[in-house]
Amino acid sequence: MKLRVFAAALLAAGTLAGGWAFAQAPDLNAIPEKMPFNIPFGPAISMDRANAVIAAGVAEAKKRGWEMNIAVVDPHGDLKAFGRMDEAQLASISIAQHKARVAARYRRPSRAFEDGVQKAHLNYLMTLDDVIASRGGIPLVENGKIIGAVGCSGGTGSQDEAVCTAAAALVNK
Repeated sequence: MKLRVFAAALLAAGTLAGGWAFAQAPDLNAIPEKMPFNIPFGPAISMDRANAVIAAGVAEAKKRGWEMNIAVVDPHGDLKAFGRMDEAQLASISIAQHKARVAARYRRPSRAFEDGVQKAHLNYLMTLDDVIASRGGIPLVENGKIIGAVGCSGGTGSQDEAVCTAAAALVNK
């Protein structure tokens, strides 16, 4: 009898949770008043500033004992500067660049895509050109304009994002 009560309670909880998740699904037919992430593009970040952004990211990674790859791109998503710490994961070289490119071209942190896929179940996001649904890419905004983006990879998503946030803070004040 206890097993039946437990099973019924579990089924009820699952149904409620499933109903809540369904109720939280975004309305894809809603038309926003304003364009989301509508940050204008500006002139490209200079090489010296891009290298300073990388240095800020490396300093944060060293402080935490993490080995990272850090890429800075211009507003078009083209590589401006890159740093690979000595023991950083080799597969993360292109991932760091990809995160930065997506953050610049789509004018939003790459975490927006991760949240869209993981939390809102917007799987269509994965069909968009050049998307990476992984945190660790942040646009660099100066005077209200995107001058580039930074991408970090080599750790977990939260580690990548922490280093990336520290690096981006040099520009995003």
